[in-house]
Amino acid sequence: MPAAIHPIVVTPDVDRLHSFYRDLLGAEPAERYPPDGDVFFVGLRIGDAELGIVANAEAVTGTPGRVLLSVRVDAVDDVLKRVEPLGGTVLGEPNDMPWGQRVAHVRDPDGNALNLTQPI
Repeated sequence: MPAAIHPIVVTPDVDRLHSFYRDLLGAEPAERYPPDGDVFFVGLRIGDAELGIVANAEAVTGTPGRVLLSVRVDAVDDVLKRVEPLGGTVLGEPNDMPWGQRVAHVRDPDGNALNLTQPI
């Protein structure tokens, strides 16, 4: 059985996405390859989870694919205020869902779909 799922985002601009997730969610770098010079991979620790960012100059950004990253945060409304100043896009106001979550839909600077969720 697998121990964990480790999502990896491919981007033409590793530094931009690293900064976005660091400043929005407090992501801490856990790995970097190579250690010096142009970065190919950054592994980020976000709470108990990991997110990888891989460099590919030919990666197409824009329309999100079929993968949605969902991140549980302490206060959706507070985190949502930081999305656009950090280069992301807010897709609407947060909603309280009948299954007990407050949810806001956003996109990171590459256009990847991201849900911010908070238990209510």
